[in-house]
Amino acid sequence: MPRRGTLLSLAAGAAALAMSTATVLSAPAPAASATTDPSALRGGLRITDEQVRAELRPAEVAAFGRPAAESMARDRIGLRAVQTDYPQTTRTNRLKMLTDTQASTNAGFDPAVFGKFTDYFSSPDFGDHVALLPTGKVLLFSFESVEENPQKEPAPTDVIGRQNAGRAYLWDPAQGTGPAAFKAVPPPVVDMPDGLNEPRPAPVFCAGHSYLPNGMVGIFGGNLGGNGGTGAKLALVFDPWTETWHQEQDMAVGRWYPTVVTGADGRQTIMSGQSELGWQKPTTPIVERFPAGGTDVSTDPAKAPVAQPLDQWDAAGDFRTDYPQLFSLNDGNIYAFGRDYDEQYAFDPSTQARTRLENRPSKELRNYGSAVALPNGTSGPDSVLLLGGNRDDAKTYKFSGGHWTADTARAFGRTQDDTLIFPDGNLFTVNGSYDIRDYGNGLYNPNADLKYRQTELRDANHQWRLGPVQRLPRGYHSNAVILPDGRVMVTGDELQQIANNPDIKSGLNGTVEIYEPPYLHQGARPSLTSVANPVADYGSALRVGYSGKVAKAVLMSPITSTHSIDTAQRRLELPITSRSGNKLVLQMPASGKDAPPGFYMLFLLDAKGVPSIAKWVQLKPGS
Repeated sequence: MPRRGTLLSLAAGAAALAMSTATVLSAPAPAASATTDPSALRGGLRITDEQVRAELRPAEVAAFGRPAAESMARDRIGLRAVQTDYPQTTRTNRLKMLTDTQASTNAGFDPAVFGKFTDYFSSPDFGDHVALLPTGKVLLFSFESVEENPQKEPAPTDVIGRQNAGRAYLWDPAQGTGPAAFKAVPPPVVDMPDGLNEPRPAPVFCAGHSYLPNGMVGIFGGNLGGNGGTGAKLALVFDPWTETWHQEQDMAVGRWYPTVVTGADGRQTIMSGQSELGWQKPTTPIVERFPAGGTDVSTDPAKAPVAQPLDQWDAAGDFRTDYPQLFSLNDGNIYAFGRDYDEQYAFDPSTQARTRLENRPSKELRNYGSAVALPNGTSGPDSVLLLGGNRDDAKTYKFSGGHWTADTARAFGRTQDDTLIFPDGNLFTVNGSYDIRDYGNGLYNPNADLKYRQTELRDANHQWRLGPVQRLPRGYHSNAVILPDGRVMVTGDELQQIANNPDIKSGLNGTVEIYEPPYLHQGARPSLTSVANPVADYGSALRVGYSGKVAKAVLMSPITSTHSIDTAQRRLELPITSRSGNKLVLQMPASGKDAPPGFYMLFLLDAKGVPSIAKWVQLKPGS
């Protein structure tokens, strides 16, 4: 999905390359017609005015004027005509290099200190959007690619009609790593309002998502197609229990690259994104809520919402750039951290009032860096750490108590990174790159600066240290998910997956890599043997059985992420109020402000922070 931040430099580079390569075409040039400008003839290639109009980009017209923008459009058309394929041998050789260098580099890292990368396997989906489900399966969804050459854009961002289609799969870790572990769960077939009347699986890529209290995933927006990123009004819910999709009433406005967060009341708040008018600044200011006020919020896994309405807030969400970071903190407010430094807000869901916050100290645009709501003991989070988004700034920035401070820096700056909270409370960064579709050697060049493969870990003293390297460099559209067994699933970045596919014709054009954190190499794990009441109310007692040594119990929310955005990540410690034999009594969080209603993973930890395999519990008001 190409971004406007790279538009002008990409156009200039494409223009130069196209002018130098198009002359190799040997077909005789047709005579210019009344509808074909002579300058549209590129080395024997006839480019019509209709093609130019379709290729023309408003941002280039505004920046350079129409004649120059038309020339850039013709050059891109000529470049595509010349550059038609990418050799399988290059894919194979690059993957071998990455495999070999990963093995040699990681031989020097002690797994008990730094963790270890283990499995690497093919997937039928790119994994540009992911969600861990309360069934233990992982939902992956993206798009049907329109290009298998990694030097071109594979996503149908500017395509309308049936080629602009979404796809989705479930990966069941219990079934292993082979093709049989994946199940296709395509989005519902819809007829998008693009004037072509070509029904296709809903193009849900470029959407935002978060969890409903009944364990389902709400997915809002998508790609209508055209004009550099045009938003769909789609509102869908994926039911993990029946593995089916449900369509809700359309949103009031199209959204391409929105952000969604679940609040203390279990309702989902949706902000930003490009509207049905296409890419522009600012993004849509309309804030919507699902389900609408006055509509029941389902906490029952057996009751999927169908055709439910949304409503609009009174307050506006003013963001020049899409995919802001949203968090529901323990005062009940929703905090919105825009990628521009001066767009930082707090929203009160009960009054829909907006308060402007202190500007972020770093004034540079954060180009898809990660953020986490920091653990806060037995209470819900009250502060947020912003990381990455700027390849030239290794600092991290903490927002707490209404103010920003510079926190401990990482080893180097990176964009498109994913940062996770481990069950032991430590942080882990994986993925990242130089820029959007740029891995350090130019736009749409999959050869990467390999430093971005290196992970980083932050300990209890907030000190970062570099860790082992992942197989693929993964930047734009990369993702990472903590599984109930404590391992980390890493996926995403279709450009790198296409560029390193050992068999591009196989149909398995995605990949998954597994990382085992240090705590899985530090001795025996405690065991969570039973949960007597897995559906529990706020403030209630949770009774569990265990074996081994247990020092702590924690709730971890599942992860649903895309574009370095995960609004759900949350870690809370549960006070142990009673021990008797191999039984514990734990106290659940006090309110939805601490932990929004929904499904959580319960881990038991020993004194070193080694976790058990998790069991799922549901926080359900009134249960």
